[in-house]
Amino acid sequence: MPASTTPVTSTTPVTSTASATFADKPTLVGERVLLRPVRPEEDLPMLRVMINDPDVLRYTSDSYTPEPPEWDEAMERRVVDWYTTRNDRTDRLDLIVVDRATGRGVGEVVLNEWDEPNRACNLRIAIGPDGRDRGLGTEAVRLLTDHALRTLGLNRVSLSVYAFNARARRAYEKAGFKVEGVRRQVLRYADEWIDDVDMAALADHWA
Repeated sequence: MPASTTPVTSTTPVTSTASATFADKPTLVGERVLLRPVRPEEDLPMLRVMINDPDVLRYTSDSYTPEPPEWDEAMERRVVDWYTTRNDRTDRLDLIVVDRATGRGVGEVVLNEWDEPNRACNLRIAIGPDGRDRGLGTEAVRLLTDHALRTLGLNRVSLSVYAFNARARRAYEKAGFKVEGVRRQVLRYADEWIDDVDMAALADHWA
């Protein structure tokens, strides 16, 4: 499917009605990152590192995962099969985060859980060790949220972040997300209960 290219800066006003769907798989260009559709075979080495990274497991898993899963032939096949179908999905948008300084993929950012009648969706992001602490995740979140609210005409993009992931919460706040509430004790991590912080960006507050 052909990809479109959208620059990081836009003077397009936030639309009041949806103007596109997740069937379009764009390439979004920012100052430091480029977001592009998945290329499963090319991206596999990066995906392997990201999926097995302790921080990614800690902050994105819905259950305590003290050890990364064994990466065997069956695991690799499942990963390739999953990412091979991402560009065919019309109900979600999966993009690879590319570090423009190196040209290498460093993570993924996704719009999913599309609620079409209410013009809303969820956002999630995972950044591997090569992409951290340089603002790449913040810019990736801002780019994709801007695409959702301006180009797709959505009204609301939401996400959740575990309370012990202060770095991610700061990144989301810098990107323009606001805290809406806390769901208490949603994750049992080792011997602790961890809260989940709900955040969102809304079209009429998006600059």
